[in-house]
Amino acid sequence: MSRFQWGIVAIMVGLNALDGFDVLSISFASPGIAHDWGIDRGALGIVLSMELIGMALGSILLGGVADRLGRRRTILGCLPVMAVGMLGASSAHGVLALCLWRVLTGVGIGGMLAVTNAAVSEAANAARRSLCVVLMAAGYPLGAVIGGSISAALLHHADWPIVFQFGAIVTLGFMPLIWWCAPESIAFEMQRRSPRALANINASLARMGHPPIAALPPVADVPRKAPLAALFSPDLARRTILMTIAYFAQLMSFYFILKWTPKIVVDMGFAPASAAGVLVWTNIGGTIGAVLFGLLTIRLPLRPMTIATMAFSAVLIVAFGHGQAGLGTMAAMAAATGFFTNAGIVGLYALIARDFPTSVRAAATGFAIGIGRGGSALAPALAGFMFASGIGLQAVAIVMATGSLIALLALAALPADASLRPGFEA
Repeated sequence: MSRFQWGIVAIMVGLNALDGFDVLSISFASPGIAHDWGIDRGALGIVLSMELIGMALGSILLGGVADRLGRRRTILGCLPVMAVGMLGASSAHGVLALCLWRVLTGVGIGGMLAVTNAAVSEAANAARRSLCVVLMAAGYPLGAVIGGSISAALLHHADWPIVFQFGAIVTLGFMPLIWWCAPESIAFEMQRRSPRALANINASLARMGHPPIAALPPVADVPRKAPLAALFSPDLARRTILMTIAYFAQLMSFYFILKWTPKIVVDMGFAPASAAGVLVWTNIGGTIGAVLFGLLTIRLPLRPMTIATMAFSAVLIVAFGHGQAGLGTMAAMAAATGFFTNAGIVGLYALIARDFPTSVRAAATGFAIGIGRGGSALAPALAGFMFASGIGLQAVAIVMATGSLIALLALAALPADASLRPGFEA
């Protein structure tokens, strides 16, 4: 891979890091919101779920848009939506207004996640595709680590709105970077064949150090079906359904840890800044897990590794629910849990990028993310109502750990690897 290709991957890692911070900003702010507004755990669980509903809408709708209009245009549209949502959340004065702004933020985030997965897959070569997709996904916990550290420092000097204001500023800062440094992918240009496709492809080839091409190579006819409809064609329907179930279920477990860790730590008697620190350790574990998983994909088969991480994920979520005596042991357990829960998520990203063709890759990612994030919105809300009903942390954790087990079973039922079938279009 050329430096230009690695540069595209690095930009997408940065965008995913931005997504990681934006999604978790409400978790950093939740103890202060609960204190200032006097809301209980049940209401807080609903607030924590709102951007996930927006992500469901954004992923499904904008994933298909990205397969028609392009990865770059979709990203440039998502960034201002995210920034407006973050600024609006910082000025909200009630639960309803905050929920609406979080839904808007989620729409932008959902579209972004669908597009970055496809963009990285199309920038990488076949030998490094899984590694690059996993590294991109590692940006999510990395953004949470960096954002959480900054949030912890900001919360020592200001109230919770500062977290959203910081996120909005950083989000807008990415727009010139995308405009100048992230051209449309060659695979998309080949597929859509716009009037400027040849010129755009040759410009990218020049930046990669390759000679220009005289004409676009022949490709199979673009399917008449819309990208979302094509996902349920005979060749892809089973894979689409099982991947979506796996993503839905794993995110149920993943978001229980991400959304409730700060409030659980505060309820143990620690300060909100300390709670943000524990969440940072959760994401440090997630970052290490993602990077190590990516390196292992070079030598080990992708699907069995993903299944194994989900088994460990379930065990550690149950152990997390047992509770810890001190802040240090709580942080260590959170890091270990984050390691395996996030490794399972990035494994799913890599499987989707590998096993779906260019013509529906963003739609496939968007559909899986959309249904998965819509379902994962249930996780913080369900946990909140269970807590409000008097159910203890251990029992709640056992219920949430079943998500990883369901995901494991769905992956075990997948058909033979699509990317290994003759004639598969990468």
